[in-house]
Amino acid sequence: MMIWLFGRHFSPGLSGHGVWNRAHFRLHTPQASEKFISTSTRPFTFHVGASWAAKPPDPKATRFHTPFPSNSCIGKWRDGMLTLRQNNMSKTAGEDFFYVTDVSCVYLSLVPKNSISGVALGVADGVGGWVDSGIDPSIFSQSLMHYAYRYSRDSWAGEPETDPTQDQGDLNQVEGCELTPYQCLDLAYQSVLRDGQVKAGSSTACLISLNSASGVLRAANLGDSGFMIIRSSMVIHKQRAQTHFFNCPLQLTKLPSSSSDDTHYSLDSPSSAAYYETRLRDGDIVVVYTDGLSDNVFPNEIAKICLLAGRSGGLEDDRIQSMAEAIVRYALSCMGDSKRMSPFSQEAKRKGMIYRGGVSVLIFFCRQYSIAALRGR
Repeated sequence: MMIWLFGRHFSPGLSGHGVWNRAHFRLHTPQASEKFISTSTRPFTFHVGASWAAKPPDPKATRFHTPFPSNSCIGKWRDGMLTLRQNNMSKTAGEDFFYVTDVSCVYLSLVPKNSISGVALGVADGVGGWVDSGIDPSIFSQSLMHYAYRYSRDSWAGEPETDPTQDQGDLNQVEGCELTPYQCLDLAYQSVLRDGQVKAGSSTACLISLNSASGVLRAANLGDSGFMIIRSSMVIHKQRAQTHFFNCPLQLTKLPSSSSDDTHYSLDSPSSAAYYETRLRDGDIVVVYTDGLSDNVFPNEIAKICLLAGRSGGLEDDRIQSMAEAIVRYALSCMGDSKRMSPFSQEAKRKGMIYRGGVSVLIFFCRQYSIAALRGR
């Protein structure tokens, strides 16, 4: 699944009818474009896009599809997320899911209450093996992303720090309540464990926060979902996958209440997540994905697609969206090419395995503006 999102001050969980409740933006068409722009003068802006494709159906397998009802809390939120961007490749995200949200500065002293401090986002890949036990794998991944969204939405995206937009004479401490992606993942997982609607399941996860004051990216990654940073058309960082052995990633798990034997399950915890932090630069592109992308497309191919799509002209938001859609299309074509040696197939062929999965990607483009330019707006 690949996801590219555009929006500003949106709360998809509170509106399923194409109207964002914070700034009352109507759901836009693919030609429209909007940006994540803070209501305070913060130098970093993040343009985000989304596209996705669910796993192709297996005609030989009996799939258990018992999703959250559309009138349930998580069902409404899920449907709202899926309407953030028109997607012609897949109506559902399959066993993957995601979230993107502005982060409110509810604890800041130097900016208006509820202004935007950054962006938080994440992807999760439900473990498909649960279908053999009559469990819909999408339930766990959707609920994990739902709770991560709720915890992220009203939290300061980063540590307390000096606000660079203030005059030197007014350098007061920006008092923030830090909720790191690692903490958010732990809180979301505990909520899933308490949720009676989630009977069982497993998922990988990658959570990221973006600070619009400092440009700092913080990430927590568990399993073989991940992200990469592209700078000047080159991949400067690719998060290493975490696996127990081939095709068995680290994963968060909820066992059925009737289960008395946990020896056949991978029981990892949020504390096993890999943590990463860096300061982004103007022009950086960050691609966040589930393994449907990394299994089928090499990093240098992704960077090349971003370069070509970035030359298409038009608004930055539209170019970012074009990148996302192009990467998803290419990933799908790679899945269907039996002669291609992809990152996954190279190892799978040695193991005698054949596999096709869904692909999910969130991509965002970082822009940095000078303080003088911001004050002149």
